[in-house]
Amino acid sequence: MEQASQIINGASAPSGTKEYLTFNLGGEEYGLDILKVQEIRGYDAVTRIANTPEFMKGVINLRGVIVPIVDMRIKFNLGTVEYGEFTVVIILNILNRVVGIVVDGVSDVVALLPEQIRPAPELSSSMDTSYIAGLANSDERLLILVDIEKLLSSTDMQLMDLAA
Repeated sequence: MEQASQIINGASAPSGTKEYLTFNLGGEEYGLDILKVQEIRGYDAVTRIANTPEFMKGVINLRGVIVPIVDMRIKFNLGTVEYGEFTVVIILNILNRVVGIVVDGVSDVVALLPEQIRPAPELSSSMDTSYIAGLANSDERLLILVDIEKLLSSTDMQLMDLAA
């Protein structure tokens, strides 16, 4: 933990350290590889696209680039979606595409060593948890590390291509 704090404060990173942007979603805290994050924006109106899945909120025009927006609360089946002042869109660069994900809020950036990351427990075979890259403790909080490329599976990405 001390090493992670040093990295955030500008000290050199131990080899193998990886940084994660943490965000809140339905009362849980998640982390994703910071190298995939392009920017963070406040939630703004989107242009709906007909016949898309419910989790796909629509598209925005981001400086001339049409960006599909995915609501992670709907994607994770976390109940009613209410947008507030802390609701943000994380713009990601994944697989040579720009995609936005709506989350309840962002927390901070944490640096984790590989030994701080534990594999996700095996759950029922009927649940797809392949997108969970692992679980990590950081400052006495549990982070669910998301492999965003696996989460936005190829089928979902095809839908995003149609919308873009």
